[in-house]
Amino acid sequence: MKLRDLGLLFALMALWGFNFSVIKLGVNTIDPLVLTALRFSFAVFPLVFFIKKPDVQWRYLIAYGLSFGVGVWGMTTLSISAGLSAGMASLLLDMSVVSGLFVGWFFLHEKITKNKLLGTGLALLGLLLIMYSEGGAVTFKGLVLVLIASIFWSVNGLIVKRVNTTSIFAFNVWGMLFAPLPLLLLAVFTHGSETLTNLPRQFTEWTLFSVLFQAYPTTLLGYWFWNKMIMKYSVSSVAL
Repeated sequence: MKLRDLGLLFALMALWGFNFSVIKLGVNTIDPLVLTALRFSFAVFPLVFFIKKPDVQWRYLIAYGLSFGVGVWGMTTLSISAGLSAGMASLLLDMSVVSGLFVGWFFLHEKITKNKLLGTGLALLGLLLIMYSEGGAVTFKGLVLVLIASIFWSVNGLIVKRVNTTSIFAFNVWGMLFAPLPLLLLAVFTHGSETLTNLPRQFTEWTLFSVLFQAYPTTLLGYWFWNKMIMKYSVSSVAL
């Protein structure tokens, strides 16, 4: 990987790390799934009306939207709401280094090199040490939810690789079109219709900040660059 790309990926990780604290601000005021639905609604609209649909089959766009919106960020936001600290959620989502390694090997025939195995081992060791030292910052429900999210993150990389499109930004926007509605339906199914009826009363300036930060720098900018790196390098290399 080029040094410039590596540096930009580190900067992106810092941005995403801060984003977990911003998510915490949002889930303190409104339902976590509704918060995630709003994040993707702002990221998609009105951009989708001005960006041409990429030359990609609809099934890939739908799969990306569901995997990215519900699988990754729906589950991650729920994990924070379930008591997992923002810092631990950020670190545990990095378990995608393990699933990414094997998803890349099994589906894309990427080589598992000694360096990749070493990097994965060090990442796992670091995570275990941090989890042990943090103790109460990890809840069982939150842990399960964020590990599910980490698997979906690897699935996301597989989808991006399979579509092999040059219109990465358009693919990101059009794919996210299929995230808000399932998230809202899941919110109503799991927490009741009051999650929507109470929204106007619960919505604060911090909620708005949380939604906008997640929608624009984190999602539109961050995942445009991330998906470009997935296309340029192997899934396992970018995950590491």
